Amino acid sequence: MKLRFSPLYFSLAVLIFVIEVLIAAYLHDGFIRPYAGDFLVVILIYCFVRSFVQAPVVPVALAVLAFSYLVETLQYFNLVKLLGLEHSRIANIVIGNYFTWVDIIAYTLGIGFTIFIEKFRNYGRP
Repeated sequence: MKLRFSPLYFSLAVLIFVIEVLIAAYLHDGFIRPYAGDFLVVILIYCFVRSFVQAPVVPVALAVLAFSYLVETLQYFNLVKLLGLEHSRIANIVIGNYFTWVDIIAYTLGIGFTIFIEKFRNYGRP
């Protein structure tokens, strides 16, 4: 693992962040906002990490997935409320306030998609 800035991954992270903000601000549906947002957030985190860390795809992707599972588990235990931050809009957005298995599935599919794209993109390279 080496630290090295990647303009490509950083640009992708910024683009996905903008998409996430647009989804949060303008979409109030029952599918894209709750599910596509969770699918994209793990890709966003992956791209952000890869913006600064040069490491193999699978370990980085699995670390991001483990982090996402941890955050979801903290939601299950009502971390925001335990910390006394239930009235903080930022805490509720960043940490979240309820656990769902569908989020776990969306994170898993997002990382699976990321690994597939990365392997396809690097197919045939040494």
